[in-house]
Amino acid sequence: MMRFTTLLKHPAEWMQTAGPHSDIVMTSRVRLARNLRGHPFPGWSKKDDRLDVLGIIRPHLEELDEMSDAFSQQLADLTSIQKQVLVERHLISREHAAKSDGCAAVMDRQQFISIMVNEEDHLRMQAIQPGLNLTEAYRQLDDLDSRLDSKLDYAFDRRLGYLTACPTNLGTGMRASAMVHLPALVLSEQINPVIQAVNKIGLAVRGLYGEGTEALANLFQVSNQNTLGEREEEIIARLQKVIEQIIEHERNARLKLIEEKPSMVHDQIGRSYAVLRHAHLIASKESLNLLSMLRLGADLGCFPSGTRSLIDVLFTEIQPAHLQIAAGEKLDPQERDAMRAEILRTRLKSLPEPDMVNKGGIPVEDGKIPNPPDDE
Repeated sequence: MMRFTTLLKHPAEWMQTAGPHSDIVMTSRVRLARNLRGHPFPGWSKKDDRLDVLGIIRPHLEELDEMSDAFSQQLADLTSIQKQVLVERHLISREHAAKSDGCAAVMDRQQFISIMVNEEDHLRMQAIQPGLNLTEAYRQLDDLDSRLDSKLDYAFDRRLGYLTACPTNLGTGMRASAMVHLPALVLSEQINPVIQAVNKIGLAVRGLYGEGTEALANLFQVSNQNTLGEREEEIIARLQKVIEQIIEHERNARLKLIEEKPSMVHDQIGRSYAVLRHAHLIASKESLNLLSMLRLGADLGCFPSGTRSLIDVLFTEIQPAHLQIAAGEKLDPQERDAMRAEILRTRLKSLPEPDMVNKGGIPVEDGKIPNPPDDE
């Protein structure tokens, strides 16, 4: 089994790989909720109940082909900072990180698949893919789920579908989502109408770490809300169509900003570059928002190819728990701000100044956005 230190050394594969529409869609994620028949759901269970469920489920998870040399740990064996690292990498939820006895996290070496045992449900399985790739994420997880279904006795009702702790997950037990980067819609103050339109058609828009969190770095999670009465493929297709419309709105907003407010776009990218390259103290929220502007600059051709994937990794590496793990000690807020600034200065040292008008920069004259750089 893979150790935590090994997991930490390697950024998730989806952070470093380009996928369809990667300039706007960072990741696609599909999650399935499952429970075992005849066992109390985690919210009602006692420690011994959770340990029994863990004892039943965990061996089958570790036997999966995908989990060869996997990371598999009970949460009680991890420190609070180690658990927070998994949250910052979107591998477990904040709610799961708050638990310990009888709870576990299992994930493959590349961190495409992660499984929470005894979160809100006995099993919370997720697959993450780079870019807009909901179909592949679902295919990957559906195949894994089918193999587990042949070994575990899932709680299932012929009328209601898969039984879950929360009634909103009844039926398919599936949540599909895409993490979208929408700086132009935010800058042009069009983001609220877009969010309201998405909410009206039964989809949810959340922040960087899901429900109840802030949309830092102009990143938003768009997901389905209904799981009952629709087949998985129908949910995926409907969400895919909406994400494609959001992509079109964001691209149109970028084009309009370049045509009508090129100086403002240049200023946002240039100021962000200057602060990130030279700051000696920088808070998490500020750095994420500045990195968002650098990512926009990369998508507009202001920086060399490969810049976007570097920024996507930095989004995670400058988070509080990652900093403290790297330092090997607990840091107070000012110490974290200093270390964060040092990492950003070091990692961005070789990044040239943004090319605003020359070849590779924003073509202000014709108002056309170049194709996004290929990060692969």
